Amino acid sequence: MLNPFFLNGSKSEQNLLQDLVNESLRMYGVDVYYLPRQYITKKSVIKEVIESQFNFAYPIEAYVDSYEGYGGQGTILSKFGIQELDDLNLIISKERWEVYVSTLIKNLEDIEISNRPKEGDLIYFPYGNRLFEIKYVEHEKPFYQLRKNYVYELRCELFRYENEVINTGIDFIDNPQGIDTDGTGDDLTDRPQYTVTQTLQLVGMGSTASAVTSIVNGGVRYVNIINRGSGYNASPTVAFSSAPYGGVTATGIATMIGGIVDLCEPNQTLLRVQGIELINPGFGYTIAPKISFTGGGGSGADAIATIGDGIVGIITITNGGSGYTNPPLVSFIGISSISAQASSVINDSGSVTQIRITNAGLGYTQVPQIQIGSPNVIVGFGTYQYNEVIVGSISSITARVKSWNSVTKILEVSNSTGTFLPGEVVTGTNSGANYSIRRRNLTTDNNNFGQNDIIEQESDSILDFSEVNPFGTP
Repeated sequence: MLNPFFLNGSKSEQNLLQDLVNESLRMYGVDVYYLPRQYITKKSVIKEVIESQFNFAYPIEAYVDSYEGYGGQGTILSKFGIQELDDLNLIISKERWEVYVSTLIKNLEDIEISNRPKEGDLIYFPYGNRLFEIKYVEHEKPFYQLRKNYVYELRCELFRYENEVINTGIDFIDNPQGIDTDGTGDDLTDRPQYTVTQTLQLVGMGSTASAVTSIVNGGVRYVNIINRGSGYNASPTVAFSSAPYGGVTATGIATMIGGIVDLCEPNQTLLRVQGIELINPGFGYTIAPKISFTGGGGSGADAIATIGDGIVGIITITNGGSGYTNPPLVSFIGISSISAQASSVINDSGSVTQIRITNAGLGYTQVPQIQIGSPNVIVGFGTYQYNEVIVGSISSITARVKSWNSVTKILEVSNSTGTFLPGEVVTGTNSGANYSIRRRNLTTDNNNFGQNDIIEQESDSILDFSEVNPFGTP
């Protein structure tokens, strides 16, 4: 039995030792931020975390329990690429945690444990501009000095960002990629982001495109396909026979069609020639030029041209416009026997880059005016903020902003609740930015951690999973 005349661990002695610990941490420690994890969704069977977020960050002093640098395996080259496997051990005051952090987080929603640091919570380490995830909390080291413990030892690993939402309101914590908000791109403080993201090509404020043309004689009016050919995996090159001296040879582009299966072409993934769109109908022909198809991997395509006088000549874009989510309609205003017809081509930024003639018309005596449809975009302004929620105007789909380039109008998002629709407007709930979707990339980007797509593609060249038993004889 212990001697009752010696106070081994009195309250005053414990308080003195705790005060010395607190003072030492303030003198020799570093200010870190503690980010409690809020659990939004978990699977009920295996308790896997589906959704979690970090909305709060609390500064607290901590002692770095290493003088040689990070622990762990460091930077290694593995079969999954270059990985950083740094560890960090931190010591924080038990009293400071209970009086300060625990008091602030105990009433927060979706917090599982508030009376001690919890595995899965994050630590922002300012010296390396890094986030570390707590993997284990040691609370009995040193072991009950004066019958009490005074510190927590946090054993942390470098955090691999996946689908978590980090929105503490502190920019250098919330922005793990170091993205500046003016749209100029990433800076030198980039940290790897391992979440699955998708890119949206947006378009800005709309303006109508314009173009001019001329009228020519002896040009190609249109082309009829008399044999689509088969076996093409790309568009073949179209060649017209040369125009007579003083004329200009016509040029065109083949349009393709796929998914047709018959005895001539059993492979539905291969293409056939559907038509020819004229880039330049040429002029000076006295007889219809012959047409040939080369390249594209297939054969058998054949076509005949029809020529005429008073037809639309080459079309020149004078203003590509902006804000187009779909190729606009093109019409020709002028007196003619047969009105010309054409189709437009737009680029990723939503501007018209080319007008291709499908029928050059006939009998024009004056140059017709070209009328190009107006863009359907009525908005296009603002700067999306990192990590804010965007909402689709038609689908009501939401997602989190990961990067925004105001020059190329490319928006990278994660945590999407579904698939956005082309043409709908996406609005930032914080910034108020509004742009319309020109195109969406349905394949996932930035999945650096697993590199599953690369592994799957490589495995397809080794194993044929269409077989019943790819490992042996069925």
